[in-house]
Amino acid sequence: MPHPSDLFSTALARFDAANAEDPNREFWQGAQHPKELLYSQRMTGWLERLNPDASEALRLAVAAQHIRRWTIPRRDYPEGKAGYKRWRTTLAQFHAETAGAILAEVGYDAATIRRVQGLIRKEQLKRDAEAQCLEDVACLVFLESYFADFSHKHDEAKLIDILQKTWKKMSPAGHAAALGLALPVGAKELVEKALQ
Repeated sequence: MPHPSDLFSTALARFDAANAEDPNREFWQGAQHPKELLYSQRMTGWLERLNPDASEALRLAVAAQHIRRWTIPRRDYPEGKAGYKRWRTTLAQFHAETAGAILAEVGYDAATIRRVQGLIRKEQLKRDAEAQCLEDVACLVFLESYFADFSHKHDEAKLIDILQKTWKKMSPAGHAAALGLALPVGAKELVEKALQ
């Protein structure tokens, strides 16, 4: 991994502090954690496994992917696909703006801030290797840490559809990493069905 700059370390600390304010908690490894702080740590961990030489901009974007997400809850948007898409679009812009403001405050240049924001918004997905890497990381975090619980809330047909859509978003490197995940038996069977 590249040696972190002082700006990078300061920015990450600010991102962590923002996410540590999350009132939602997740129980993991015997302790309660702020949900979005834990998500950010999981994203960073997967990026280190998938792309240990990732650029500073990508590492920043990965850490800020869900920054302060709880402030724009899904329930504030209509049910259904259109409401979900509007919520996700609003979130992407919010995360990019929130991260950009922090990066500007700690002293990053405008070009780096624009790059981080573009990555957070996943612009040029499939054409930008770093945006694709971020998408792979997000999909892997979902599959490894959230899919098993998520699967108890939806019927099989919907879960298979979600898995197939997730798979389409990923690169061959992401697929290879996903196939190596140690998923619970039920979740693993759903993945196998989705890929048939």
